[in-house]
Amino acid sequence: MATRGASIDFGTYGLQTEDPAWVTNRQIEAARVAIMRHIRRSGKLWIRIFPDKPVTVKPAETRMGKGKGAPEYWVAVVKPGRILFELEGVDLDEARRAMELASSKLPMKTKFVRRVATGKVTG
Repeated sequence: MATRGASIDFGTYGLQTEDPAWVTNRQIEAARVAIMRHIRRSGKLWIRIFPDKPVTVKPAETRMGKGKGAPEYWVAVVKPGRILFELEGVDLDEARRAMELASSKLPMKTKFVRRVATGKVTG
């Protein structure tokens, strides 16, 4: 379980992971676009993950040796419990639907959470 980034710090609602995964930069962008289109830019969105790990791939049908392949894409390594996105300025039903749309773009199981008065996360 994640110890860092596991609490809602900026917004009111959040999307929390339940499985470990590698999230690519394209998946993060697709989820962001899905959220912003649904809320029609009425609220504020925070993206709490950043793809900082390069994934290298060697060309197909290449002989062994000759070094490492070129960086192909970037991923964010995500542990269970990590908050991916935070949202503020929209009502509960709209936030829940926006996070469901974003969740369908991601490669792992997630859940919708919201902040309680003490700052803790509830499912």
